[in-house]
Formats: sequence, structure tokens, C-alpha cells
Amino acid sequence: MSFSQIFEAELFWELNPGENTENPRNYSRNHEVKIADKELLELSAAKSFKGDTNLLNPEDLLLSALTSCHMMSYLYVCAQHNIAVLSYTDKSKGVLEVVGEGGRFKSVALNPVVTLQNAKDIELAKELHTKANELCFIANSCNFPIHHKATIRVG
Repeated sequence: MSFSQIFEAELFWELNPGENTENPRNYSRNHEVKIADKELLELSAAKSFKGDTNLLNPEDLLLSALTSCHMMSYLYVCAQHNIAVLSYTDKSKGVLEVVGEGGRFKSVALNPVVTLQNAKDIELAKELHTKANELCFIANSCNFPIHHKATIRVG
């Protein structure tokens, strides 16, 4: 089965009084993004790019999208194999390389800690992170390596 789905976002940015865009240091990076019927997102650039550290930035959102998508894909493949997952946490880390005026993510490391109901499922649960990565829409859209260092526990 194949299909396409459209996702839309509206971005709003406006020059503040006293600022100008003639110099890259003289304007706010703060902006808003509205996605359909969801809460308005207030965003900025990362601190090193003159952004507001109190707001999310595009790099935060990319990392959170990867982390979240992997978890949802993982829970899906666990359900396909009748594995009872009690909890799932992750402390992911992305490495952004800045070269000149450009840059890119070099890699992301996902570090999920999964708590299972049954000890008999531990080995399969470890292996299923590979399948989850293959299914993750966000991971499939990235051009950098995504590593997994999973810890599996029994609760």
C-alpha cells in the first residue's frame, strides 16, 4: 500500500522596531510557526546563532522528531511481536557541524531505555530497534547516521 500525506506549517516573523536586516547581528530570530489546529510554536535560533535560549529552535525540533518517531516505530514493532513494553525513555544527542556559514547534523545517537514486562523478550526487543529505524519516517528522511544504544530492562 502506498499513499501520500500533506503536512503544512505557517511561519510568522516580523522585524522589530530599531532592528534591521542589513547586518546579521541586528535582528531577532524569534518567530512563530502554526501547524493546523495545534498550539502556536514560538521558535528562535540556537544560542550560537544569536537566538533566544528560552525558545525551541529548528535543531531541537529535528532531534525531538527523530527521538519521538523512533519510539513510535519501536512500540509498533513491539506490538507486532506481542512484546509488552511498560515504559520507554530516551536521552538523545545530535552533533551539529558548522562549517563557514553553513552546516549539517553529523550524527544522532538515540539512547532508549525500555522496560519490558517479560524477561523472555529481551533479545528480540534489542533487535527490534533496527526494524524501528527502518520504519521511522523521519530517520528515512535524514542524510546522516542515526545510532542506537538501547538498554532493555524488565519491570
